[in-house]
Amino acid sequence: MVALARQTLLYEWRRFLPAMIAVGFAGLLQLLQAALVLGIFGSASVYITGSSADLWVGYPGTQSVNLGRSIDSGVEMRLRMDPDVLRVEPFRWVDADWRGARDTGGVSVFVSGIDASPQCLMFEHVLPAELRARLNEADAVIVDRADLDSLGVSIGDTAAINGRRVRVVGVTNGLRALGGVNVVTSLSTARQLDTSATIGDRITYLVAKVRDPDQADAVAARLRDATAFGSYDVWTAQSFAHRSQMYWMFDTGAGAGVLFLAAIVFLVGAVITSQTLVAAVIGSIREYATLNALGVGVGALRRVVMEQAFWVGALGLLGSSLVACVLFALAGRYNVPVALSPVVAIACLALSMGLVVVSGLAAIRTLRHADPASLLR
Repeated sequence: MVALARQTLLYEWRRFLPAMIAVGFAGLLQLLQAALVLGIFGSASVYITGSSADLWVGYPGTQSVNLGRSIDSGVEMRLRMDPDVLRVEPFRWVDADWRGARDTGGVSVFVSGIDASPQCLMFEHVLPAELRARLNEADAVIVDRADLDSLGVSIGDTAAINGRRVRVVGVTNGLRALGGVNVVTSLSTARQLDTSATIGDRITYLVAKVRDPDQADAVAARLRDATAFGSYDVWTAQSFAHRSQMYWMFDTGAGAGVLFLAAIVFLVGAVITSQTLVAAVIGSIREYATLNALGVGVGALRRVVMEQAFWVGALGLLGSSLVACVLFALAGRYNVPVALSPVVAIACLALSMGLVVVSGLAAIRTLRHADPASLLR
């Protein structure tokens, strides 16, 4: 019977091709949807994932990295006193207005003031050391390559942030922000660009590197217990990144809209897959009736249908995986924010295969029409 299932697919491929395309299309939609969701909302934590810090220290209750409030810079001394902390750096966040060399109107930008030394923790994964060193120049800024057009500048051009003249000394990839544009500067430049009436010795975040990253949770708990240095909280990089992503995904209207669209894509894919597979089985109902008349039991016919469903799903998902790889390559070339881990990809494919199995079970119900008597009509 298994051989019969494969032979049927081989010789009746035109009948099963729409089902394969439907399965592949549904799988492709799920892969693309998952990649876009992870890519878009993953950019909310690019400050964390693009850096090599193990701990983040900020204002208590901060829901997302872009919602940080200032803390007393004296907290830095508490971190440096801990024997497991190897390096501490301040990170200054400034909401600002950008005016480019070309007339693009005012652009809302997020200024990230970082330590520009070679051992810098902030943006270590996205800023090469030689590019980061350019931030030591007066009023120097770095932006993402994909944001040049929206900012109305090119490398070497000057612009104004909060009315102060700055110069674009370089561009990089991987700095795109969610809901704005990221601009990276040195700490001194960021301090000059900050026009808010904050106390001078306060900072938005402190980031730290610990001796053993596996003990980051224990170090964070120990530092969190010390309240003599002001009001602050400590998170591991992983937990703070997850916190920021969950905020944008579930606590904002944008996240709810994207998740609703993902659910619609899943339901549409399920309906299309089940209907096309059922139609393919109905198209072969006379052949099944003939096999039944020759003595093949209904149980064996059901196994044939499920085997056909498996191969339809496997071939369809293989095609969708190949197309997805091509689309992801194009997305990377055109700076579309997509991110898909192997675990998520396998989960999407497994979910699609689960839809195929359910569709196969639905198609089995049509075998009740495989009555030998129907051949006499």
